[in-house]
Amino acid sequence: MCKCNCSSAGSDLKLLDGVLESYGGDKGNLITVLQKAQEIYGYIPTDVVYYIAEKMGSTPAKVMGVATFYTQFRLKPIGKYLIMLCKGTACHVNGSGEIEKAICKHLNIEDGGTTDDGLFSLKNVACLGCCSLSPVMMINGVAYGSLTPDKAVGILEDLKKEAAE
Repeated sequence: MCKCNCSSAGSDLKLLDGVLESYGGDKGNLITVLQKAQEIYGYIPTDVVYYIAEKMGSTPAKVMGVATFYTQFRLKPIGKYLIMLCKGTACHVNGSGEIEKAICKHLNIEDGGTTDDGLFSLKNVACLGCCSLSPVMMINGVAYGSLTPDKAVGILEDLKKEAAE
């Protein structure tokens, strides 16, 4: 058991043991371990940070420093649908700001937030690499391009109906 008694916080830390056996012996593998942890839990819970630190011979502050430095890591649970809205140059020039306003208003969340029902999370990203589709958002790996505010809200409504079925 972890010295920090983090198992009481709720995460099944045993799920990480195979990952730590494979990668935990080298502090240079911290990013890989965090990626695998996020795959397992959907985000990186605080008790997992402490567990990784102890098992890799590091400190929670160092692990958290890496987890907060890279935008790929989430420290809070996300909704069923993760909306990644591109804020790159092409998307910005083509109206991603207005699309963000429409999404935020429609879902009553801000960047980094999750709806109260746990259905949607919004994350602004620097670039999705789909510049020819700008403005673009990606939801659970599916790209939606040539967006307008109304089109973006329509997509969200379709997903909401799909989730209700």
